[in-house]
Amino acid sequence: MLDHLTTEASNPASEQLDELSTLEVVKLINDQDAGIAEAVGRQAQQIATAIDVISDRLHSGGRLIYFGAGTSGRLGILDAAECPPTFRSDPRQVVGLIAGGPSAMTTAVEGAEDNPSLGMQDLERISLSPNDVVVGIATSGRTPYVIGGLEYARELGAYAIGLTCNDNSELKSYCDLVIAPVVGPEILSGSTRMKAGTATKMVLNMLSTGAMIRQGKTFGNLMVDLRATNTKLNARARRIVKAATGVDDAEAVELLDRCNGEVKTAIVVHHTEQAPDAARTLLDRAYGHLRRAIHDGTNGAVRL
Repeated sequence: MLDHLTTEASNPASEQLDELSTLEVVKLINDQDAGIAEAVGRQAQQIATAIDVISDRLHSGGRLIYFGAGTSGRLGILDAAECPPTFRSDPRQVVGLIAGGPSAMTTAVEGAEDNPSLGMQDLERISLSPNDVVVGIATSGRTPYVIGGLEYARELGAYAIGLTCNDNSELKSYCDLVIAPVVGPEILSGSTRMKAGTATKMVLNMLSTGAMIRQGKTFGNLMVDLRATNTKLNARARRIVKAATGVDDAEAVELLDRCNGEVKTAIVVHHTEQAPDAARTLLDRAYGHLRRAIHDGTNGAVRL
Protein backbone atom coordinates (compact mmCIF):
# COMPACT_ATOMS: atom_id res chain seq x y z
CA MET A 1 0.00 0.00 0.00
CA LEU A 2 1.19 3.52 -0.80
CA ASP A 3 -1.18 5.42 1.50
CA HIS A 4 1.25 5.63 4.42
CA LEU A 5 4.21 6.91 2.36
CA THR A 6 5.36 10.49 2.88
CA THR A 7 6.12 10.81 -0.82
CA GLU A 8 2.52 9.94 -1.69
CA ALA A 9 0.86 12.25 0.85
CA SER A 10 -1.02 15.41 -0.03
CA ASN A 11 0.93 18.63 0.51
CA PRO A 12 -1.20 21.23 2.35
CA ALA A 13 0.79 24.06 0.73
CA SER A 14 -0.40 23.09 -2.75
CA GLU A 15 -4.03 22.12 -2.18
CA GLN A 16 -5.17 25.02 -4.38
CA LEU A 17 -2.40 24.48 -6.94
CA ASP A 18 -4.62 24.82 -10.00
CA GLU A 19 -5.88 28.18 -8.82
CA LEU A 20 -2.45 29.79 -8.42
CA SER A 21 -0.93 32.23 -10.89
CA THR A 22 2.11 31.09 -12.82
CA LEU A 23 4.38 33.23 -10.63
CA GLU A 24 2.79 31.77 -7.50
CA VAL A 25 3.41 28.23 -8.80
CA VAL A 26 7.07 29.06 -9.44
CA LYS A 27 7.48 30.57 -5.98
CA LEU A 28 5.75 27.62 -4.34
CA ILE A 29 7.99 25.09 -6.09
CA ASN A 30 11.05 27.11 -5.16
CA ASP A 31 9.92 27.40 -1.56
CA GLN A 32 9.34 23.65 -1.32
CA ASP A 33 12.71 22.92 -2.94
CA ALA A 34 14.49 25.02 -0.32
CA GLY A 35 14.30 22.21 2.23
CA ILE A 36 15.84 19.50 0.04
CA ALA A 37 19.47 20.23 0.89
CA GLU A 38 18.66 20.16 4.60
CA ALA A 39 17.00 16.75 4.24
CA VAL A 40 20.05 15.42 2.42
CA GLY A 41 22.32 16.98 5.05
CA ARG A 42 20.61 14.97 7.77
CA GLN A 43 21.94 11.87 6.01
CA ALA A 44 25.56 13.07 5.98
CA GLN A 45 26.95 10.24 8.11
CA GLN A 46 25.21 7.55 6.09
CA ILE A 47 26.42 9.11 2.84
CA ALA A 48 30.00 9.36 4.15
CA THR A 49 29.91 5.70 5.22
CA ALA A 50 28.67 4.75 1.75
CA ILE A 51 31.46 6.74 0.08
CA ASP A 52 34.15 5.01 2.13
CA VAL A 53 32.74 1.58 1.29
CA ILE A 54 32.44 2.44 -2.40
CA SER A 55 35.99 3.80 -2.48
CA ASP A 56 37.40 0.67 -0.84
CA ARG A 57 35.54 -1.59 -3.26
CA LEU A 58 36.61 0.44 -6.31
CA HIS A 59 40.22 0.34 -5.13
CA SER A 60 39.96 -3.46 -4.95
CA GLY A 61 38.61 -3.72 -8.48
CA GLY A 62 34.91 -3.70 -7.62
CA ARG A 63 32.19 -1.62 -9.22
CA LEU A 64 29.54 0.87 -8.18
CA ILE A 65 26.19 -0.23 -9.60
CA TYR A 66 23.05 1.90 -9.50
CA PHE A 67 19.67 0.39 -10.30
CA GLY A 68 16.10 1.58 -10.10
CA ALA A 69 12.84 2.07 -11.97
CA GLY A 70 11.55 5.17 -13.75
CA THR A 71 13.07 8.45 -12.58
CA SER A 72 15.22 6.61 -10.04
CA GLY A 73 16.77 4.40 -12.71
CA ARG A 74 17.30 7.32 -15.07
CA LEU A 75 19.12 9.34 -12.42
CA GLY A 76 21.41 6.41 -11.67
CA ILE A 77 22.25 5.96 -15.34
CA LEU A 78 22.89 9.71 -15.68
CA ASP A 79 25.34 9.72 -12.76
CA ALA A 80 27.14 6.65 -14.09
CA ALA A 81 27.42 8.14 -17.58
CA GLU A 82 29.00 11.34 -16.22
CA CYS A 83 31.86 9.56 -14.45
CA PRO A 84 34.10 8.67 -17.45
CA PRO A 85 34.26 12.21 -18.93
CA THR A 86 34.58 13.86 -15.50
CA PHE A 87 37.01 11.49 -13.81
CA ARG A 88 38.53 9.47 -16.68
CA SER A 89 37.14 6.37 -15.02
CA ASP A 90 36.65 3.09 -16.82
CA PRO A 91 33.05 3.03 -18.19
CA ARG A 92 32.65 -0.39 -16.59
CA GLN A 93 33.50 0.93 -13.10
CA VAL A 94 30.24 2.81 -12.46
CA VAL A 95 27.18 1.18 -14.00
CA GLY A 96 23.53 2.22 -14.20
CA LEU A 97 20.59 -0.16 -14.70
CA ILE A 98 16.91 0.63 -15.19
CA ALA A 99 13.88 -1.63 -14.93
CA GLY A 100 12.76 -2.45 -18.46
CA GLY A 101 16.17 -1.98 -20.03
CA PRO A 102 17.66 0.88 -22.08
CA SER A 103 14.38 1.76 -23.81
CA ALA A 104 12.94 2.67 -20.41
CA MET A 105 15.22 5.72 -20.34
CA THR A 106 12.78 7.52 -22.62
CA THR A 107 9.63 5.40 -22.60
CA ALA A 108 7.77 3.92 -19.65
CA VAL A 109 7.89 0.11 -19.62
CA GLU A 110 4.69 -0.95 -17.92
CA GLY A 111 5.04 -3.46 -15.10
CA ALA A 112 8.84 -3.70 -15.22
CA GLU A 113 9.25 -2.26 -11.73
CA ASP A 114 6.75 -4.73 -10.23
CA ASN A 115 8.84 -7.84 -10.85
CA PRO A 116 11.53 -8.54 -8.21
CA SER A 117 13.12 -11.27 -10.33
CA LEU A 118 13.97 -8.70 -13.02
CA GLY A 119 16.20 -6.83 -10.56
CA MET A 120 18.07 -10.03 -9.81
CA GLN A 121 18.30 -10.94 -13.51
CA ASP A 122 19.70 -7.53 -14.47
CA LEU A 123 22.42 -7.87 -11.82
CA GLU A 124 23.17 -11.42 -12.91
CA ARG A 125 23.46 -10.23 -16.50
CA ILE A 126 26.32 -7.88 -15.60
CA SER A 127 27.99 -10.61 -13.51
CA LEU A 128 27.56 -8.98 -10.12
CA SER A 129 30.39 -9.99 -7.79
CA PRO A 130 30.88 -9.91 -3.99
CA ASN A 131 33.38 -7.08 -4.50
CA ASP A 132 30.76 -4.74 -5.97
CA VAL A 133 28.59 -2.11 -4.28
CA VAL A 134 24.98 -1.83 -5.39
CA VAL A 135 22.79 1.20 -4.77
CA GLY A 136 19.13 0.35 -5.12
CA ILE A 137 17.23 3.59 -5.74
CA ALA A 138 13.56 3.54 -4.79
CA THR A 139 11.87 6.75 -3.71
CA SER A 140 9.00 4.78 -2.20
CA GLY A 141 11.33 2.29 -0.55
CA ARG A 142 9.15 -0.57 -1.75
CA THR A 143 9.79 -1.02 -5.49
CA PRO A 144 9.84 -4.81 -6.12
CA TYR A 145 12.49 -4.53 -8.88
CA VAL A 146 14.86 -2.81 -6.44
CA ILE A 147 14.09 -5.06 -3.49
CA GLY A 148 14.68 -8.16 -5.63
CA GLY A 149 18.04 -6.81 -6.73
CA LEU A 150 19.10 -5.82 -3.21
CA GLU A 151 18.14 -9.23 -1.84
CA TYR A 152 20.18 -10.97 -4.54
CA ALA A 153 23.15 -8.64 -3.97
CA ARG A 154 23.28 -9.39 -0.24
CA GLU A 155 22.97 -13.13 -0.84
CA LEU A 156 25.93 -12.90 -3.19
CA GLY A 157 28.00 -10.88 -0.70
CA ALA A 158 27.96 -7.52 -2.50
CA TYR A 159 27.48 -4.42 -0.32
CA ALA A 160 23.85 -3.31 -0.60
CA ILE A 161 22.83 0.33 -0.18
CA GLY A 162 19.22 1.48 -0.34
CA LEU A 163 18.38 5.05 -1.35
CA THR A 164 14.82 6.14 -0.56
CA CYS A 165 12.87 9.24 0.47
CA ASN A 166 10.69 7.52 3.06
CA ASP A 167 11.54 6.58 6.65
CA ASN A 168 11.34 2.97 7.81
CA SER A 169 10.83 1.73 4.28
CA GLU A 170 10.44 -1.88 3.25
CA LEU A 171 13.84 -2.03 1.53
CA LYS A 172 15.57 -1.48 4.91
CA SER A 173 15.40 -5.22 5.55
CA TYR A 174 17.37 -5.93 2.38
CA CYS A 175 20.24 -3.44 2.83
CA ASP A 176 23.54 -3.11 4.63
CA LEU A 177 22.98 0.65 4.70
CA VAL A 178 20.02 2.94 4.03
CA ILE A 179 20.22 6.58 2.92
CA ALA A 180 16.83 8.26 3.43
CA PRO A 181 16.52 12.00 2.79
CA VAL A 182 12.87 12.64 3.68
CA VAL A 183 11.79 15.68 1.67
CA GLY A 184 8.08 15.51 2.46
CA PRO A 185 5.06 15.45 0.12
CA GLU A 186 5.44 16.77 -3.41
CA ILE A 187 3.49 19.84 -4.51
CA LEU A 188 2.01 17.58 -7.17
CA SER A 189 1.02 14.57 -5.09
CA GLY A 190 3.12 11.52 -5.86
CA SER A 191 5.23 13.23 -8.55
CA THR A 192 8.53 12.06 -7.11
CA ARG A 193 10.52 13.30 -10.10
CA MET A 194 10.38 16.63 -8.26
CA LYS A 195 11.68 17.00 -4.66
CA ALA A 196 12.51 13.32 -4.26
CA GLY A 197 14.23 13.27 -7.64
CA THR A 198 16.29 16.33 -6.74
CA ALA A 199 17.31 14.78 -3.41
CA THR A 200 18.26 11.57 -5.19
CA LYS A 201 20.43 13.46 -7.69
CA MET A 202 22.17 15.31 -4.84
CA VAL A 203 22.98 12.06 -3.03
CA LEU A 204 24.26 10.39 -6.20
CA ASN A 205 26.46 13.42 -6.88
CA MET A 206 27.99 12.97 -3.42
CA LEU A 207 28.48 9.21 -3.74
CA SER A 208 30.29 9.25 -7.08
CA THR A 209 32.23 12.47 -6.50
CA GLY A 210 33.23 11.49 -2.97
CA ALA A 211 34.40 8.06 -4.08
CA MET A 212 36.39 9.53 -6.97
CA ILE A 213 38.05 12.06 -4.66
CA ARG A 214 39.14 9.14 -2.47
CA GLN A 215 40.48 7.45 -5.62
CA GLY A 216 42.81 10.39 -6.32
CA LYS A 217 40.77 11.80 -9.17
CA THR A 218 41.10 15.39 -7.90
CA PHE A 219 43.87 17.80 -6.97
CA GLY A 220 42.52 20.41 -4.62
CA ASN A 221 39.19 21.17 -6.27
CA LEU A 222 40.49 20.51 -9.79
CA MET A 223 39.14 17.56 -11.82
CA VAL A 224 42.60 16.46 -12.92
CA ASP A 225 41.49 13.11 -14.32
CA LEU A 226 38.98 14.47 -16.82
CA ARG A 227 38.91 13.10 -20.34
CA ALA A 228 39.17 15.94 -22.88
CA THR A 229 36.79 14.76 -25.59
CA ASN A 230 35.52 18.06 -26.97
CA THR A 231 36.44 21.72 -27.34
CA LYS A 232 35.05 22.69 -23.93
CA LEU A 233 36.94 19.94 -22.12
CA ASN A 234 40.16 20.68 -23.99
CA ALA A 235 39.92 24.28 -22.82
CA ARG A 236 39.20 23.09 -19.28
CA ALA A 237 42.23 20.78 -19.39
CA ARG A 238 44.45 23.74 -20.27
CA ARG A 239 42.98 25.82 -17.44
CA ILE A 240 43.55 23.01 -14.95
CA VAL A 241 47.18 22.56 -15.99
CA LYS A 242 47.72 26.31 -15.73
CA ALA A 243 46.12 26.46 -12.29
CA ALA A 244 48.15 23.50 -10.97
CA THR A 245 51.49 24.60 -12.40
CA GLY A 246 51.45 28.37 -12.90
CA VAL A 247 52.47 28.10 -16.57
CA ASP A 248 50.95 30.24 -19.31
CA ASP A 249 48.51 29.04 -21.96
CA ALA A 250 51.13 28.14 -24.56
CA GLU A 251 53.15 26.14 -22.05
CA ALA A 252 50.03 24.32 -20.90
CA VAL A 253 49.24 23.32 -24.49
CA GLU A 254 52.81 22.11 -24.97
CA LEU A 255 52.72 20.05 -21.77
CA LEU A 256 49.43 18.43 -22.70
CA ASP A 257 50.68 17.66 -26.23
CA ARG A 258 53.77 15.95 -24.80
CA CYS A 259 51.59 13.91 -22.44
CA ASN A 260 48.91 12.80 -24.93
CA GLY A 261 46.38 15.12 -23.34
CA GLU A 262 46.73 13.52 -19.88
CA VAL A 263 46.21 16.30 -17.34
CA LYS A 264 47.72 14.47 -14.38
CA THR A 265 50.79 13.40 -16.32
CA ALA A 266 51.35 16.94 -17.56
CA ILE A 267 51.24 18.34 -14.02
CA VAL A 268 53.68 15.73 -12.70
CA VAL A 269 56.03 16.34 -15.65
CA HIS A 270 56.09 20.04 -14.85
CA HIS A 271 56.69 19.69 -11.11
CA THR A 272 59.19 16.82 -11.24
CA GLU A 273 60.92 17.73 -14.52
CA GLN A 274 60.71 14.09 -15.56
CA ALA A 275 59.67 12.53 -18.86
CA PRO A 276 56.01 11.58 -19.39
CA ASP A 277 56.67 7.83 -18.98
CA ALA A 278 58.47 8.44 -15.69
CA ALA A 279 55.60 10.66 -14.57
CA ARG A 280 53.12 7.90 -15.37
CA THR A 281 55.19 5.46 -13.29
CA LEU A 282 55.11 7.86 -10.35
CA LEU A 283 51.34 8.13 -10.69
CA ASP A 284 50.96 4.35 -10.84
CA ARG A 285 53.03 3.92 -7.70
CA ALA A 286 50.92 6.57 -5.96
CA TYR A 287 47.70 4.80 -7.05
CA GLY A 288 46.77 7.84 -9.10
CA HIS A 289 47.08 10.36 -6.26
CA LEU A 290 48.65 13.41 -7.89
CA ARG A 291 49.91 15.15 -4.76
CA ARG A 292 51.63 11.96 -3.58
CA ALA A 293 53.21 11.37 -7.01
CA ILE A 294 54.70 14.87 -7.07
CA HIS A 295 55.97 14.46 -3.50
CA ASP A 296 57.64 11.18 -4.40
CA GLY A 297 59.08 12.57 -7.65
CA THR A 298 60.70 15.52 -5.92
CA ASN A 299 61.57 13.80 -2.62
CA GLY A 300 59.21 16.20 -0.93
CA ALA A 301 60.99 19.28 -2.26
CA VAL A 302 57.81 20.68 -3.84
CA ARG A 303 55.10 21.77 -1.40
CA LEU A 304 51.60 22.02 -2.83
